[in-house]
Amino acid sequence: MVTPTLRAAVLDLAREAGRATMTFYDDATPADVRHKEDHSPVTLADEAAHEILVAGLGRLDPDTPVVSEEAAAASYDVRRAWRRFWLVDPLDGTKEFIKRRAEFTVNVALVEDGEPVFGVVLAPALDLLYWAVKGAGAWREAKSEPAERIYSTAQAPGTPLTVVESLSHPSPELEQYLLTIPVAQRVKAGSSLKFCWVAEGRADIYPRLGPTMEWDVAAGDCVYRQSGRDRERPSPLTYNKPDLRNASFVIGL
Repeated sequence: MVTPTLRAAVLDLAREAGRATMTFYDDATPADVRHKEDHSPVTLADEAAHEILVAGLGRLDPDTPVVSEEAAAASYDVRRAWRRFWLVDPLDGTKEFIKRRAEFTVNVALVEDGEPVFGVVLAPALDLLYWAVKGAGAWREAKSEPAERIYSTAQAPGTPLTVVESLSHPSPELEQYLLTIPVAQRVKAGSSLKFCWVAEGRADIYPRLGPTMEWDVAAGDCVYRQSGRDRERPSPLTYNKPDLRNASFVIGL
């Protein structure tokens, strides 16, 4: 259960982590960037946001485990018994961050029984926040404006589609897939904002035909799922798998 009190506290925590990333946004140097074993980049901003989120969630919800991109996850032998856990990507879109593009996000999701039931996607450089709670809809807060409910609708078969795709991860597989559907327009976005663009009707589908991790997608997936007008939007993504890596997926169908 996600109470209004818990929701508000986690939104505040995400904003605190977002402020921490912004202290590095304008002043980061090459020395602030290192590469992990999988060759993906990580910055001091990732690590600062990680510390804030993990410590804060531990205070707010001490009985619930936290999985973060910036820490070793518990083995599946341990995780398989979890019905509820927090799933965090402290800075999604690190490549955008390093290039001084504003489309990076702080992602926080609460997963229950393999499904994200609360998701927060904050783009601190854009002063843009999306959040959703299962059964309570998806919402957008831009700058200091009041929260606005957002909706998405599946398009009728044969309708030309607006496709949102990754800024940093083009692939031959995507090009082949787009030959199989009617495409009206292709737009690019970084990080979990791609899910949010579908959730608010700015795009129709988001195909990702390359590997991602569960923490990359959970918060945005929750925002998308809760953006339906009369029912939840269907998603192919599942959580707390033995391997936290995701297969290819298409959101918005």
